Formats: sequence, structure tokens, C-alpha cells
Amino acid sequence: MSCKIIIGLNTAWNLYNFRSGLIRTLVSQNYEVVTFAPADDYVEKVEKLGCRFIPVDMDQRGVNFFSDLLLIFKIFCLFRKEKPDLFLGYTIKPNVYGSIVSRLCGVQYINNVAGLGSVFGNKGWLQKLVKKLYTLAFAKSSMVFFQNSEDLEYFMKVKIVNKVTTGLLPGSGVNLYKYRVVSLPNKKRFRFLLVARILKEKGVEVFVEAAQVLQKEGICADFALLGFLETNNKFEISEYDVQKWVAEKSIIYLGESFDVRKEIASADCIVLPSFYREGTPKSLLEAAAMGRPIITTNSIGCRNVVDHGINGYLCHPKDVTDLASKMRMMTLLPRSEKTLMGLRGREKIEREFDEQIVINKYLNVIKQIL
Repeated sequence: MSCKIIIGLNTAWNLYNFRSGLIRTLVSQNYEVVTFAPADDYVEKVEKLGCRFIPVDMDQRGVNFFSDLLLIFKIFCLFRKEKPDLFLGYTIKPNVYGSIVSRLCGVQYINNVAGLGSVFGNKGWLQKLVKKLYTLAFAKSSMVFFQNSEDLEYFMKVKIVNKVTTGLLPGSGVNLYKYRVVSLPNKKRFRFLLVARILKEKGVEVFVEAAQVLQKEGICADFALLGFLETNNKFEISEYDVQKWVAEKSIIYLGESFDVRKEIASADCIVLPSFYREGTPKSLLEAAAMGRPIITTNSIGCRNVVDHGINGYLCHPKDVTDLASKMRMMTLLPRSEKTLMGLRGREKIEREFDEQIVINKYLNVIKQIL
């Protein structure tokens, strides 16, 4: 009889884009995999990975005692029905509440902290509450994986975890076969591309302002945004603002995409001026794997992917002038140097961020547990 593993995240989109490789591998090794998240357009794609998908509604960012209590009850009912042998938790609420339910049901569990986000950037009652919840949830975890050393060290410093039950992953990794090197486009107009959720904390406004600076200087370049607009998020950027930027010809908005490879291939440089406390941004891993030079912030998570001056440039967070300066430098580089930067990025990904590294670390821990 095969062992059953439940995987919980905050969106089906997240399941498909970040955990496909792991799910396929677990299924291929005869584990029964059940996933849960709020339903979205990616449900069918998740099910095609060979797992079952169970929709579980949740308020991803809100802090409401009754709705969170209801979420815990939903997860508890799911566990009682499915009787899993192991739970894999990702993103804050599935991670925390799924772990608490695992403890109640006597199920072993593994956690993944993919960045600390905005909650840990501001001191206050919410940060204290989240710390207490993490401490309660992770107390009996078989393994807590982190995506960068700074987050791991912080959790140890505030005594949420101990060294014995922690591990370090190279982000969520990248599929080296899916994301292959593509030559830089041979076009007159240089193209910068930002791939992210359209949020202030991802540095979208900083990117737009930097684009406007360069346009005023007469630099011949396009500045494109790829990603979905979020609502009910304190960092959201309205559709009105995006359309205003488009009307002013500050940026090109590409909307959403089921496959970002085409847009990465058509770009000369990928930019992510995030001041969000990232894990290790997937968009940067994918871009580097495809041989694109990168400009990103010298901040936790982002700087893991870029060696300054080697495969891209690092800039100061929230600094329009510095970002514009690095973007200007990129446009002035000879094509041969940009190509070399991209190839160095690919080598870095192969060496440090291969998705198989992540999968193997999970498999090793799972085999020790089950």
C-alpha cells in the first residue's frame, strides 16, 4: 500500500508553477499525492501532474479569527477523511495551520519557508502573532526548509526553530530542461522585462519611474511588465494605474501568461527591483536559466541569484536613480558582453539552483520519515 502525502499551498497557480517537479517525482515513486489550495485557472494543470486536487477556500492575507478558525476546521476535516502519512506545507496559512492540524492528527510534516514577506518587515502585534504561530506550528516539524540563509538564521535567532530540524534549499529550483538558453533577440529596441505579481513591494513603481527617467534621456528601449494584478492586497497596484502608464507609453503591459518562456526569450534583460523579503525569486531563476542578464536589488533572496558585474547588476532597494543607472549601464554593454553575462547566469543556475537538488533533498527527508 502506497504512502499518502498531502501538499498545501495558497493557490493552485503556486502548486503548478513551484511544485510541479516534486509532485511528478513523488507520483513516479508511487506515493499517493493529494493537494489542496483555493481553486483557480490552474486546477486542471495540477491534476494532470498525477495528483488529486481538493479546493479549500482561504483568505490568503487577511487576519480574521473566525475565518482562520474555519480554515483550520476545513483542513482538519480533510485530514480526517484522507488520513495522510505526511504533510508538506508551503506559504504562511497552509504551512502554519496545516502543521497545527498535523500535530492534532498525529501526522508527520515538513515545512518550507519561502521568504518572510512584508509581515516581518514591520514590528507590531501582527509580527508577534505570526512568530507565535510559527513557533507553535514548527515545534514538532520533521524538517523546516528555508530558501536563503538569512531567513534560517533569523528564525533560529528568535527561537522559532532549532538547527537540528532545519535545512537550506536553493529556492524552489528551476527545471533546466524546460528553461534552456535562448540567444538574445536581435532587435533595434532593447527590452527590459519585469516578471512578477503587479505589486508595489515587487518594485513595480520603482521600475516604471526608472523607465520614465531613461525615456526622458532618449534611450531607445521598451519596458515591459508581465504578471497578474492582485486585489485585496495592501500593496496592490490598480488596473487604472497600469493603464495610465500604458497610455503614457511608460511601459508595455503584457498581462498574464501560462508560459513565461516566450516573453523571457524576447527580452534582453530581466529586472526585479523587489523590496519584499523574498525567498529566492523564481522569475530570476528562470531568466538566468534562459541566459538572460539580470538587474535586481541587493536584498535578501534577490541577491542570491546575481553576482554583481558577473551575470547582472545589483541596485539599492527603492532607489529609482540607482536602478536607472544600472539599466543604463546594461543598454550600453556590447551584445557580446550581455551574452556572456547570460551564459554565466546559466552556469550559476546549473551549479547552484537545479530543481533536482530541491527534489532530492525532499526525497531524502521523506524516506527517513516514512
